[in-house]
Amino acid sequence: MKRLLSLCFFFTVGLSLSAAQAATTLLTNVNGYTLNTEGELVRFSQLLVEDDIIIAMDEGITAAQLKEADVIDGLGNTLLPGLIDAHGHLLGLGQNLLEVDLRGTRSEAEAVQRVASFVGPAAKQGQWVVGRGWNQVLWDVPEFPVKDTLDNILPNNPVVLSRIDGHALWVNSKALEMAGITASTTAPAGGEIVKNAKGQPTGVLIDNAMLMVEALLPVPDDAQLKAQLDAATQHLLSVGITAMHDAGIPKNTYDFYQAQARKDSLGVRVYAMIAATDPQLPEMLNAGHILDPQRMLSIRSVKAYGDGALGSRGAALLAPYSDDHDNHGLLVTPQEQLPSLFRQVLGANFQLNFHAIGDRANRLALQQFAKTFGEFPENTERHRVEHAQVVAVEDIPLFKEYGIIPSMQPTHATSDMNMAEDRIGAQRLKGAYAWQTFLKQGSRIAFGSDFPVELANPFHGLHAAVTRQNAAAEPAEGWIVSESVTLTQALRGFTLDAAYSGFQDEYLGTLEVGKKADFILIDRDIFAIKPALIRDTQVLQTWVNGQRRY
Repeated sequence: MKRLLSLCFFFTVGLSLSAAQAATTLLTNVNGYTLNTEGELVRFSQLLVEDDIIIAMDEGITAAQLKEADVIDGLGNTLLPGLIDAHGHLLGLGQNLLEVDLRGTRSEAEAVQRVASFVGPAAKQGQWVVGRGWNQVLWDVPEFPVKDTLDNILPNNPVVLSRIDGHALWVNSKALEMAGITASTTAPAGGEIVKNAKGQPTGVLIDNAMLMVEALLPVPDDAQLKAQLDAATQHLLSVGITAMHDAGIPKNTYDFYQAQARKDSLGVRVYAMIAATDPQLPEMLNAGHILDPQRMLSIRSVKAYGDGALGSRGAALLAPYSDDHDNHGLLVTPQEQLPSLFRQVLGANFQLNFHAIGDRANRLALQQFAKTFGEFPENTERHRVEHAQVVAVEDIPLFKEYGIIPSMQPTHATSDMNMAEDRIGAQRLKGAYAWQTFLKQGSRIAFGSDFPVELANPFHGLHAAVTRQNAAAEPAEGWIVSESVTLTQALRGFTLDAAYSGFQDEYLGTLEVGKKADFILIDRDIFAIKPALIRDTQVLQTWVNGQRRY
């Protein structure tokens, strides 16, 4: 054997690989778990990597191969396939890490104080102040915030604060003024300008109305995008994510990712979905599928937007909200535009990933997929509904019948459980966050987090999927525990089936000979501990393409 490298050495290396790294590496003395292609759990203790490919495991490793390998002693730590987040927002996470973070605030006053502390006394007049993460449902007074509290601290700076789910904005008077929003302004279709009893804008804009302000935000240049990319990448690697599906990118990000791939500057694999709302969608579709030689970047899908979110009552429902009897939610893409949109995407041989949270949005998506498949029978596989959060019970079998993948986020259930029944009532909960129901009918679920809406840590998602509990282990027996999944099923959702949902299962998702060497070492055996402890798992090492990145 060439040399033995201690585990602790690798903790001191940065993102780039040491120049001394050999082409062949043996990881030995590991407590390895993977799924095979059939989804069965497999254990192993040794893994041999040549460049970026797994070439042998356990008894398949020959003496001749051992002579040429650098050996890393895993010290008995658990090794898993690199985890794949099937729905996130990469640069959004980076932006969130670099701007005002309102996650966890318990009142409107606390959120305002965080903005004031972030900006400090040096804010230049007219400078945009941007942040994300507020959630009025968790505040001491669970009501939408108002512009006046922001005006008190920043009257001369436009302030734009996104709700945690990204489906509502809280802005101040300066931002409303710049957008030309007044009492007489009519909201665009699929949006709402929240107004008070006197008809005045309160400072909250929902779904498509957000575009009126967002259109004014300065477009980040490449240096800002690179800062966001680097911040997000380092964070994802630190929590064991080696690949992610970026749910909705505009043209400038489409170009930026390709430039980064050419420079070998992507630290995690990116499966990017083009935003259906981008004016240059036809140009990007005409360019065809994008796949770089290292398979760090894949672009072959489109993210379309059906409705809003449950927390802001923008999810489109078949019947009114249980706590707002005059409100059915919002269709972000009008129903009459769905046929042409579906034909455009499927006709270009792209995957269509349709955001649908409410039962009406899910039904419209399923119906339109079925109709469009008749026009394009050559492109009917692996299309997705993003979230599939509240589905009419009678519509769930259609996912299996049409081959639609439900792309779901376990932590959404544990974040929403405090308000979901208020929004939709007990009856509609029977088709909500229904992971086990989907699995029992044979659907493959792609699991993710929707970061930065939720925290990106996939062990939070694994924990939520298995326990149906939040970080405080509430509720004691789990929320609608009949829809919980086994740990093997949850791991499959974050590995094999996430890879499948991105047409990447031939080289990602499991640790098998011939596949890419993406794996992580963690500090505990998640299959041997109490499920409550999964959430606190710490990542020791993260490898992508046969290189140690963290």
